[in-house]
Amino acid sequence: MKVAIPGLRGGLVPLVIVVVLVVLPILGVPRAWLLYLFLFFVYLAMANMWNLLAGYSGLISLCQPAFIGLAGYTLVIITWNGLPFYLGIIAGAIIAAAFALLISIPVFRLRGIYFAIGTLVVPEALRIVFFLWRPVGGALHGGGAGYMVKGLAGISMSGFYWMALAIGITSIFLMRVILRSRLGLGLAAIRDNDNTAASSGVDVFRLKLYSFVIGAFVTGIAGAIFYIYQGYIEPVSTFTIRWTMILILSTVIGGIGIEEGPIVGTVIVVILHFLLARYAGLSLLIQGIILVGIMLLAPQGIMGFIRKARASRSPVTVSH
Repeated sequence: MKVAIPGLRGGLVPLVIVVVLVVLPILGVPRAWLLYLFLFFVYLAMANMWNLLAGYSGLISLCQPAFIGLAGYTLVIITWNGLPFYLGIIAGAIIAAAFALLISIPVFRLRGIYFAIGTLVVPEALRIVFFLWRPVGGALHGGGAGYMVKGLAGISMSGFYWMALAIGITSIFLMRVILRSRLGLGLAAIRDNDNTAASSGVDVFRLKLYSFVIGAFVTGIAGAIFYIYQGYIEPVSTFTIRWTMILILSTVIGGIGIEEGPIVGTVIVVILHFLLARYAGLSLLIQGIILVGIMLLAPQGIMGFIRKARASRSPVTVSH
């Protein structure tokens, strides 16, 4: 007699996928493949956190480049002081989360489009600050106030890949835990109607603040890992709207407010990243057109469209 264990297959498949992803560098796959997957996992971690904010908390945050840049510059400061880069990753995430807590005081007074506009100016202000400020002194590199990240000798592409894989998988696991916790239940109520949720006893401000700080922390880790791979940081390309476009595209294309949405959307964004590399000057314009097209044709995203199609094909049971 065969005994079926509920959930075994559902838990075994993701475990097998993770194991395969972990051993890919050992199997000697091409460096280009590892680069594609590296960007996928970094973007995925950031997109998951933006989905937590915009899709579940109702916070259309446009200041994610600020968290990425602060984490990157913290990494630089740590490594320039002779400390190991992994301490820079942790410190960068903490600084990003602390900054999110700080700016939440003024920006959480804003709602809707005003919140989005309020968060939009934060990265631009930091870009000017870091263009004028020399955080570690010494020689600058490039046209802006750029610095090389020190202490990275000996890290191979496999090392970069495993770091990105770790934060990407962690972001997926974290989203599953959050959405199935009391925090997730509260966010579901807020997403439906925050006024109704507040009148029902849900602490809307506290739950949104938790999401904002958690999103900044994980985004900071992903940003620091990206700049470890790049090995260089400067303000113009760091505090840029390009990061915002990546996160919005990944979430909206896949399906905002859907757990699997950022995974599907990030795959498409990484493909677009390499396809549009030759059109650097028009890249943002093309991405904007794609974003508008997706919002018009499938506002619920790819996963939302698939769910809707499945629901429409499901037989309707009529009880007598």
